[in-house]
Amino acid sequence: MGVNLKEIDGIKIQLKHLASCHCGFVKFELDLPDGLIDLRRCDCSLCRRRGAIAASVSLDGINVLEGQEHLKLYQFNTNTAKHYFCGNCGIYTHHQRRSNPTQYGFNVVCLEGVNPLKVGGVPTYNGGNHPADRG
Repeated sequence: MGVNLKEIDGIKIQLKHLASCHCGFVKFELDLPDGLIDLRRCDCSLCRRRGAIAASVSLDGINVLEGQEHLKLYQFNTNTAKHYFCGNCGIYTHHQRRSNPTQYGFNVVCLEGVNPLKVGGVPTYNGGNHPADRG
């Protein structure tokens, strides 16, 4: 599993933490009673290019407050994972995981008040060799 954190650089992760894309069109609230769970990077073809740190939340643990109409969906390969990003600024906000479809991964960079550059020791998952890709 990945790293779990209740604070980053002295900033406490709130039970209900606000997040947004860069332009602010998409605003969402995350239910994080245990802090940031299972922080990780992935080395699949998409994640290598976007370079995000993702943390986990259950499907009911994310609530889009504003900008649902600005979210765009991107799928590739097996079309199992659902990757969402702001259609205005292009920032990846969250995705429904292929490895665990009962969870969303969300972009830690979107968390209000948190500097993700202060997060260390985040493991990289081998998404480039996912079991669903093997024949």
